[in-house]
Amino acid sequence: MRPTSSHLLLCCGLLLVFGWALPARADVVLAAKSISVPGVRLQAVSVAISADVAGGLRLQLHAGQADVPAMGWRHLALSLDGSLQRDERLRWILDGNVRLAGAPGSALSNAHLNVVLSESANTLLLDILQGKGHVTAALPLDQPTHAQISIDNLPAGWLQGLLGTVWSGRTTSGRLDAAMALDVRDTGLQSSGQFTLNGVGFDTPSGTLAAQQLSGSGRFNLDTTTGPARIDLDAGLRGGEVLLGPLYAKLPDHPVQLGLHANAQDGAFELTRLRFTDADALQLEGALAFDAKGELTTLRLDRLHASFPTAYDRYGKAWLSTLGLRDMRIDGQLNGSLDLRADGPHSFAFNTDGLDLADADGRLAVDGLRGGLDWSAEGERPATTLGWRSLQFYRISNGAAQSRWRSRAGTLGLQQPLLVPVLKGQLRIGELEWSPAAAKGQRLATSLVVTGVDMAAFSQAMGWPAFPGTLGGAIPSLRWVGDHFELQGGLSASLFGGFVDITQLSLQQPFGPNPVLNADISLRQLDLAAITSVFDFGSITGRLDGSIDDLRLVNWDPVTFKAKLLAGDGGRISQRAVNNLTSVGGGGIAAGLQGAVLKLFKTFGYSRIGLNCTLQGTVCKMSGLDANDGGYTIVDGSGLPHLQVIGHQTEVDWPTLVRRLRDAINGAAPEIH
Repeated sequence: MRPTSSHLLLCCGLLLVFGWALPARADVVLAAKSISVPGVRLQAVSVAISADVAGGLRLQLHAGQADVPAMGWRHLALSLDGSLQRDERLRWILDGNVRLAGAPGSALSNAHLNVVLSESANTLLLDILQGKGHVTAALPLDQPTHAQISIDNLPAGWLQGLLGTVWSGRTTSGRLDAAMALDVRDTGLQSSGQFTLNGVGFDTPSGTLAAQQLSGSGRFNLDTTTGPARIDLDAGLRGGEVLLGPLYAKLPDHPVQLGLHANAQDGAFELTRLRFTDADALQLEGALAFDAKGELTTLRLDRLHASFPTAYDRYGKAWLSTLGLRDMRIDGQLNGSLDLRADGPHSFAFNTDGLDLADADGRLAVDGLRGGLDWSAEGERPATTLGWRSLQFYRISNGAAQSRWRSRAGTLGLQQPLLVPVLKGQLRIGELEWSPAAAKGQRLATSLVVTGVDMAAFSQAMGWPAFPGTLGGAIPSLRWVGDHFELQGGLSASLFGGFVDITQLSLQQPFGPNPVLNADISLRQLDLAAITSVFDFGSITGRLDGSIDDLRLVNWDPVTFKAKLLAGDGGRISQRAVNNLTSVGGGGIAAGLQGAVLKLFKTFGYSRIGLNCTLQGTVCKMSGLDANDGGYTIVDGSGLPHLQVIGHQTEVDWPTLVRRLRDAINGAAPEIH
């Protein structure tokens, strides 16, 4: 008899046929240390053959270890118990049960097996049924390494062993149907055919590649015989969710088209050709690759077309959330390309005929974005224009503007100063150079000048009381280093008739969930009358100097600072302002000024006012002008009646202090604990 198959079950069939040639009524036990045919190896094999009541033979086979490397099946225990008959057409028929112990996905853990061998038809037919899963295979006897296979409702987990030979991922759920050809070689296998998926899921140890509830159909080719495993796929998918590194997709109920060519080896996975089409949302062509740990090493999009808001809802939410942009509202269309590698970005380009976008937190909003940018890490790219009708950044509204850009030697530069209307004033952006590929050091450098910004409009945008006047200032150098912005030099603003200088300013992760701001602030000769006129705090005249050093804001809330405020040139202070300063300092009026006398005067002269606060965590350490009997002087009066306000609390809970200030500003009665 000719060799029959390298398939595991065919090997068993050969043993049964050999047993049929033995005396019909003899009980025979055979044993072999190992049996090997191409693609299959059995060890510690025993076969028991005996007559059955139907006139045929009962055959029981056990292998202590069965290996089918091409399927990823290794060190499995095999048992087979069945009857062997020969029908009127002289075909050999084996019918029984087969069990594999330890196969991935419980493949063949308890399956019914039917084998029909026909020499006249040159065919071996296998029929396997386990639960709802059904597999049939036809093998020509003169080419036993080839099979035509039909799969119906097979658990996806049965393919885990095969997938494990080319990939570190594992199937988690779902079932599939397929009609395919399979050729087993000494170095692997080749297969092609059609398939249908129903609710299939998979994941990887790193969690960066995953899917669930995928359904669809298509064609495939698989070749694991030479070098990396090669996979070709053309499919229509619908429903389910897919995660590919930073890219997350929630597929629609209608089919989307996916075409790819992939290479897989030692757990690494490279898509050298990727084509995806979701007609009303996203179309792209490109490539991507993951290392053995599941980390993204290459993302190349040669062509990208996105239609919003559908593209954002299905494909953009997760990726933009990693950039700190959550719950976006986007409308319009965008075309682009991207080349991102393990060592950083190599190029990107985008253009749009009209795009509107805004995040739910009010940190960023653009209306009527038109034009685009084109950058490459090498060489020179054509100049581009990018403009907008309006732009909002952290609640600050900016008017229409248009910018012109050009990429040279890895730097995307502004070709001429950009003038942006902002709150009745103007923002002038001078020379700006952005180096997206800079892994460390300077990524962006620019200079800014602000003139004529209406303080009332600025205050309203920030949710502050309406400060009078205009805001002006300059940032001679602003750099983006690593993941944060640094201000070189300082920001000088003319405010309340004096000056505010900001130095050592840095802003980390401005669009992240918890942006961090650090700065030192110097106050010079601010008009106290102008400041106190804004609040219902009481009137104070004179000039204020001070500093707020080591200021640190996390998510715009202060966590540390050292504040020193001093009005050292004297002035007048109202009775209401005295009461509120007393409340803030947790103190009282010094002895020598009686309440009845105090009520006779609306304002008092003072020579100095001083208040200091050092914040650490939730505690503010308070001090003033001078130490005084366990307290500190806040107001040192001048003339008659002589006024002195003493603070007694040297440590104040920060939320309590904020509440006191808020009550004072809103006109509530002083609250002292």
